Amino acid sequence: MASQGKIQNVGVIGYGMSAKVFHIPLIQTTPSFRLAAIVQRKPVSGNSAPADHPSVKHHATTDTLLSDPSIDIIIVTTPPDSHFALCTAALKAGKHVFVEKPFVPTSAEATALIETARTARKLICVYQNRRWDSDFLTFRKLQKDGTLGRIVEFETHFDRFKAVKPETWKGQLEMNNGGGVIYDLGTHLLDQAYVAFGLPVDVTGIFSNQRGEGEGAEPDAFTVLLRYKDGLLVTAKAGIMSIDTAQLRYWVRGTEGTYKKHHLDCQEDQLKAGLKPGDKGFAVEDAAASGTLVRMVEGKPVAEVFANIDPETYGALYRGFAEAVEKGDAGRVPVKAEESRDVLRIIEAARESAKTGRAVKL
Repeated sequence: MASQGKIQNVGVIGYGMSAKVFHIPLIQTTPSFRLAAIVQRKPVSGNSAPADHPSVKHHATTDTLLSDPSIDIIIVTTPPDSHFALCTAALKAGKHVFVEKPFVPTSAEATALIETARTARKLICVYQNRRWDSDFLTFRKLQKDGTLGRIVEFETHFDRFKAVKPETWKGQLEMNNGGGVIYDLGTHLLDQAYVAFGLPVDVTGIFSNQRGEGEGAEPDAFTVLLRYKDGLLVTAKAGIMSIDTAQLRYWVRGTEGTYKKHHLDCQEDQLKAGLKPGDKGFAVEDAAASGTLVRMVEGKPVAEVFANIDPETYGALYRGFAEAVEKGDAGRVPVKAEESRDVLRIIEAARESAKTGRAVKL
């Protein structure tokens, strides 16, 4: 395990949007992390890690990166069907691992990786960055403060208008291999529900192809219902045929109030524009995008604008993992592999439910 105060050398596998927009900027703003190496198999003009990061060591294969004894941490940003093999190899090479969501395609693979990490005495963290969305943290404060009373319904949405299927792996990788909307966006929505409420009693899944690609086409939309012991119902929805100027994000109903929020957290767009954690205005949402809190006042519902709380930013996820590595403490890992395995169990139950037409108990 790492000694206190050591600068951790980080190697990134993959050089797509995930690496460029999220991971490399967040590595660069984490004081104890140093971007030391990048694996990109075939750099080309306009998409070249060596050109973009000339001071960093570059590799064409993961084998040469993993054999470098100076590398402490591996960031896996490749498509999901490669995660299990890459994480396994990195752990066995004596590296800590930070892996993009979805963790792996199956809960069985997650269990195997958890055991591999335990044997290697290395840490795994899963990049579930939307736990640090400002609007989700705002909801969590309302929940913890009891402002909404007992929550009876929680709706979480990730709806968009994308009539044309992406030509990248996100539009091509099959669900059985960790592709499709349930693994891409469902991991975010269901992870947030898991953080807020834990594992449900049972799961109902409904999958559809909204592009109308015909029988047998991969789903591009889902609705997942999670039912809890106390009667709480969670609805997680994502679709690609939602034409709107203000997409619904959360609709939370409780015995003392309702919280409704539109618009997606601004951090991804800001990272794409070149802003980083620590820059002025980073993660600060426009006031016009604020949520609404409705409570009963003298027997009548009264609405008020409810702005996001001060943001922690996605940088908090990286700093948390850096601290876990520095302390050598698996308990400090901000998104534990065991938690992501639970979310995979929910996804697997939703898929089974969609096939059988029945709720699946966990």
